Order: sequence, then structure tokens, then C-alpha cells
Amino acid sequence: MKIHKFAAQLTPEEIQKQMDEFMRRQFVFAIRPPMASKHSDQTGSSTNESKEQPFQFDLKPREVKAHLDRFVIKQDEAKKVLSVALCDHYNHARLALNGVPQPNYVKQNILLMGPTGVGKTYLIRSLAELIGVPFVKADATKFSETGYVGGDVEDLVRDLVRRANGDVSKAEFGIINIDEIDKIASAQNITGRDVSGRGVQTNLLKLMEETEVPVRAPHDIAGQIQAMLEMTQTGRKQPSVINTRHILFIVSGAFDGLEKIIQRRLNAATIGFAAKPREPMEITELMEHAQTKDFIDFGFEPEFIGRLPVRVVCHPLNVDDLFQILKSSEGSIIRQYEQSFAAYGIETLFQEDALRKIAELAAEEKTGARG
Repeated sequence: MKIHKFAAQLTPEEIQKQMDEFMRRQFVFAIRPPMASKHSDQTGSSTNESKEQPFQFDLKPREVKAHLDRFVIKQDEAKKVLSVALCDHYNHARLALNGVPQPNYVKQNILLMGPTGVGKTYLIRSLAELIGVPFVKADATKFSETGYVGGDVEDLVRDLVRRANGDVSKAEFGIINIDEIDKIASAQNITGRDVSGRGVQTNLLKLMEETEVPVRAPHDIAGQIQAMLEMTQTGRKQPSVINTRHILFIVSGAFDGLEKIIQRRLNAATIGFAAKPREPMEITELMEHAQTKDFIDFGFEPEFIGRLPVRVVCHPLNVDDLFQILKSSEGSIIRQYEQSFAAYGIETLFQEDALRKIAELAAEEKTGARG
């Protein structure tokens, strides 16, 4: 196989062309495309075959919240906001599937703030399971700007395709959760930030707006060969790109230090002879006053934070909350232990006093429901 460029310099189209030539030369007698049926069209699909919709959605915000209430204790405001944003997003996506033009639609990407263990990821995963769309979660810290050591943000989209078992049309309506997004803020006055954070924000911005991502990474030679084999065996060429227009992005993080920026802004607004002193607020209450400028001062690019119009705060969990999670949530770890013992024919009962003691110990660990 003659290659005139290094693999890293080849475009996906060039790689595909060279793979075509290689497969024809090496396997011309071993692999033959299947004969097209007289009932098939030029794409190889049956003319009387109905195309399955990538998702079904006819839920109301109240129904979505009721589903979340079964699994997530507390976080009522977050559940309300997420339910409305989700319905808005997938109602517009459904219209797009039906061919209704929406030139002025602004995608409702979401920014979720809150300490660890309060249910941020669980909320998002529960939403994806409710709708039946693929879901991918990754930490922002594992990515880096092109040219640095680290992952490529486009791999998030390719992971959606893998979660959808290769179904690109379904992956195009999936949900991507990027956790620890606060760690890629690039403000000079905040320590511990990745030097390439601005570049990562720029790359993520392209995905959150609308772009087309190659299903196979240009450097993934094995993947290119696999795609060729699948095409020769099925007679159908799979889509080579995935469009991100209808992928819902939800970014999350603890945002430690943001409350100080908000406090300074609020204090500055009260300076003056006629101004009344502002009473001290808890961290969660301060976070609820966050504005776009605060995120920019924290280290986010204006264009990046502007693509996250829906912002919501998750509250810390106290002992009573943790007790209710253990006792009432369908996702409680207690259900897991009951099922594990039941597999051995053992019925397990937990007294409320024991559950409360477990909740108290978890609260002392300050790891939330995760502890």
C-alpha cells in the first residue's frame, strides 16, 4: 500500500480513498459486495423498509420531573429547570426530524453547578435513560488543546456513536456530560488551571454550536479498515460524519472560588451613602446570583459561556437528605445490597436507626450521596 503522506497529515477522505484501493487490490477475490436486490434502491436499503426514528419524545416537563423524583432526592429547582430545558430541546429536535425549519433556534445547553456527590451526574444519566438516547460522560481535565498531551474533544462525539452501537442517526440526538468544567477556566488570578484551558474551550465551543465530526478519527487506521470491511460485507456505506446540532451538552462542576467573585460584585454594588449593607449569604445562595460576567472573570471565554444559556445550582445534602436517599430513592445503594443478598436466598432488612447512622457517617465524610 503506497502512501504519499504521513498518516497524521491525511484527511479522512484521503484515507478512505487509499483504503478503497488497498482493499480492491488485496481482497478482490475474497470479498465481493452482495448483489443488490431488485427491491432495493441505490443505497442498498429496501424501498418498503420504514426508517426507525432515532428517538421518541412526547413528554411534558411535569412528567420528566416526576421521573427524576423517583431517583433523585432534593434538588427540586434543578429538576424543574432540567425538565423544562430537556423538553424544549427534544421538542425542537422532533420538529427538525419532521422537516420543520428552525433557523433562529438557540440550543439549550446546560451549566450545572454544585459540590461533589449531590446528584449532578445521576440527574443527567436518568434523563438520558428516560428518553432512550445514548449518554456519554467525561472529565474536562482529560482533554487538551491540539498540540498538547491529552484527549481530543471530538472523541466525545465518537463515544456517542459507540454507545449507540454504531447508529449515527441515534448518536446525533444524544447527551454529552462534561464534568469538572471549572478546571479548564483560564483566569490568571485563579491557580490550578490548565494552561491550555482556553484552547479546550474553543474546541468545545465548536462542538456545542454545530459542526461535523468524522465518525472515524483520521489517525484510526484500524477503524478505517473495519469500516471498509463492513461496507464490502453489507453493501452499505455508513455515514462518515456525525452532526452535533442536536446533541445536548450539559457541563458541570463545583466551581470553587466563583462565590468570591460573586461576593465582590455584590459588595461593590452596595457601596455608597444610601446603600444598605448586604447580609452574608451561604455559598449556594451566592452561586444562585451568578451572572455571565462572573463566569468570564472566573476564566471562561465569553463565547463559551454564551453557549450555556441554562444555568442551575445543586444544593449540598444534609443528614436528612442522605437518610431519605437511603430509605426512599429507587437508586439507593440499599436496593443493591438487598438484591445481592436475595441472590443467595437471604432477605435483608435495614432498620431506620441503622440507615440514619449510615447517613450521619456519610455526612461527616462530606462526599454527599456518593459516600
